[in-house]
Amino acid sequence: MKVLVVGGGGREHAICWKLALSTRVEQIFCAPGNGGTAKSDKTTNIDIAVMDFDKLISFGKEQAIDLVVIGPDNPLAEGIVDKMEAAGLRVFGPNKSQAKLEWSKAYAKEVLNQLNIATARFATANSQQTAEAVVKANQWARVIKADGLALGKGVFVCSNEEEALQALNTIYKSGKFSDTKVVIEEMLSGEEISLLTLCDGRTLTPLLPSQDHKRRFDDDLGPNTGGMGAYAPVQLYEKHKEAIQDRVLEPLQKALTEGKLNFKGVLYIGLLMHQEKSNVDKTSTNQPSKNLPEPYVLEFNARFGDPETQTILPLLQSDLFDALYACTDQSLDQQKLSWSRQSSCCVIGAAQGYPESSSKGEAITLPLHSDNEQIIFQAGTKLLTTATGEQLVTDGGRIFAAVGLADKMEDARERAYNLIARVQCQSLDYRRDIAKREACQSK
Repeated sequence: MKVLVVGGGGREHAICWKLALSTRVEQIFCAPGNGGTAKSDKTTNIDIAVMDFDKLISFGKEQAIDLVVIGPDNPLAEGIVDKMEAAGLRVFGPNKSQAKLEWSKAYAKEVLNQLNIATARFATANSQQTAEAVVKANQWARVIKADGLALGKGVFVCSNEEEALQALNTIYKSGKFSDTKVVIEEMLSGEEISLLTLCDGRTLTPLLPSQDHKRRFDDDLGPNTGGMGAYAPVQLYEKHKEAIQDRVLEPLQKALTEGKLNFKGVLYIGLLMHQEKSNVDKTSTNQPSKNLPEPYVLEFNARFGDPETQTILPLLQSDLFDALYACTDQSLDQQKLSWSRQSSCCVIGAAQGYPESSSKGEAITLPLHSDNEQIIFQAGTKLLTTATGEQLVTDGGRIFAAVGLADKMEDARERAYNLIARVQCQSLDYRRDIAKREACQSK
């Protein structure tokens, strides 16, 4: 089988790496790819941009590609799947209408309300003036979200009215956001869980849950980013697995079965385990609360998460190609996914100025590593051919992901940080606290 993977980030490197392990996959093309996919088994980089649909379709037909896997959100939002399927290609990923769950946060909120799935209360606004009025009139209105796609950087969690108004000013005046619509939400407290699921239009199959670290700096300080690291498995999910199944997954599965929800691809469910203050049992100081935190859905994404993908795919023991292919012919119910019982810690190596700026053209040297314990998935890198040979250089904000694998989370962290410490790159920066709390709780 021949596979075309569209994208050039760490997520796509991880997908190519995992697909190459399949005995059914003979050749992989990655468009445009990065320095890592350029050296991956069975993989060849193709110099075609992710938004050049015509060239991607022509290449897919010329090479008789058996499966196309779409990585990033932008081409999905612009209808790449619709156009490829119309041209006769088999594609893993949602069409434009299905991907609206990600490219319109307001639409996702409407779907959650229709399915009676808990989510933060919200309001929408189509102008800065209207949005400011909502913020000023409601003390709960402290989370500001650009309605459309924003590379993970369109969410502002504010502690007061002044910060919320400044966030609105940033969205409407900075020129970084193309959509004038915003979603204004209540700020909920609790821990987040990233739950990626595969969907073939009829069956919803959860993948291994993980927890993402979105803030730029240690102790969850600084601006939101595309993700500075993640880990799996998540003890919090195991504690509340039944509630998540009953209140989130089953309503989604029922909606698929009844035709109220139409989706194919990866449905990424951003969860928050939130406990209302009024629900806390204050009758006893010795007993834990009878009311456990409830799962709330913060957002949907319509594709594999980054860095969640780099975190969980090394733990997948099943054939990824078989699972993705099954999503294209509604046979996912015949796939039984199995997972390693190991722990995975993924630390993102980023440019010092990320997310405001990136690094380009700086030499980077990666250490040798064993895929059994340590893996590097490259993202913002490029492989140059020089007079003296090949040179790997930086080419983005998030440069690579260092993944450590071990039986215990504490050891997985140690392996991930040992790996990233051996990378030679002058402008490299990374968080030092990825999975720290989970490792302490696992001891």
